[in-house]
Amino acid sequence: MNALLLTAPSRLDYTTFPDPEPGDGEVLVRVRACGICGSDVHGWDGSTGRRRPPLIMGHEAAGDVVGLGPRVTRWRLGERVTFDSTVYCGSCAFCRAGRVNLCASREVIGVSPVEYKRHGAFAELVVVPERVLYRLPEAMGYEAAAMVEPVAVALHAVGRVTVTPETRAVVIGSGMIGLFLIQVLRWAGVKQVIAVDLSDERLALARKLGATEVLRSDQVDVAAAVAKLTGGDGADAAWEVVGLAATLELAINAVSRGGHVVMVGNLAPRAEFAMQAVVTRELTLHGSCSSAGEYGRALELIASGAVQVAPMVSAVASLAEGAAWFERLSAPGAGRFMKVILKPDGR
Repeated sequence: MNALLLTAPSRLDYTTFPDPEPGDGEVLVRVRACGICGSDVHGWDGSTGRRRPPLIMGHEAAGDVVGLGPRVTRWRLGERVTFDSTVYCGSCAFCRAGRVNLCASREVIGVSPVEYKRHGAFAELVVVPERVLYRLPEAMGYEAAAMVEPVAVALHAVGRVTVTPETRAVVIGSGMIGLFLIQVLRWAGVKQVIAVDLSDERLALARKLGATEVLRSDQVDVAAAVAKLTGGDGADAAWEVVGLAATLELAINAVSRGGHVVMVGNLAPRAEFAMQAVVTRELTLHGSCSSAGEYGRALELIASGAVQVAPMVSAVASLAEGAAWFERLSAPGAGRFMKVILKPDGR
């Protein structure tokens, strides 16, 4: 098969690679579309240490079932599918509790830290366990289905806090996950969603997709502006979708006493925060990792139009053009791109 192979930090080769074969309980999928995740870009350059070459990256994908391993019973050849990027054991205490994202043996497709290597979907074929597969709605295209993973991440992050129509919400960061969070919050009935970003273009899109107010964090005092918009209180909950100390501080300062901060972004491995503010205002900090069974709901929201994915697709290209796109996505000014989708068949 043809594949985009990471052979060294910041080097991708479009090359031939042995066809994978499905094992016990596994399914072979012909990839029709696979999105480039920000984590792939940071793994490509070696900065995270979670994409150790040689590796086929890629975990946001959709395609067709073309092979069945032994004892696969729930799938037929030709079915159109997407799959959870998290491969979980299904039997540990976390899996039994439905918290598959915390599985003791968790692996991620297209990732290779020290503990394991699992080739991904920047290729014509990929093997995945049948338990992580999901059927596509009949009218859904492969490109839209390749966006289900970040929508599921947003659903999981919103689910970390109990929200009601009266919840006053702030989303720090209007990149792709932030824009999906805004849409999921509005779908969940939240009436006030304040978007915060540095880009006028992204804030305009945030407003179009459901944000009720938008704030440029380099032009206003975010905490003061949020307080004014919420009757002097501050937000009930903030979702931090960047992952830096400065944006975490914005989120902490934006919420009211007794408020919640959900940390979704993780660009920085460590971040200082205002511990005394968290303690004396009795804030609750929540981590939010990946998703835990939200794929089915994410597919429903995309299919119904409750969550729009097309505005986040910046480009669709052939897999052979993948190396050039990784260069563009790591260059200065790459923030203008949201999602680039690669198609192995080039169409």
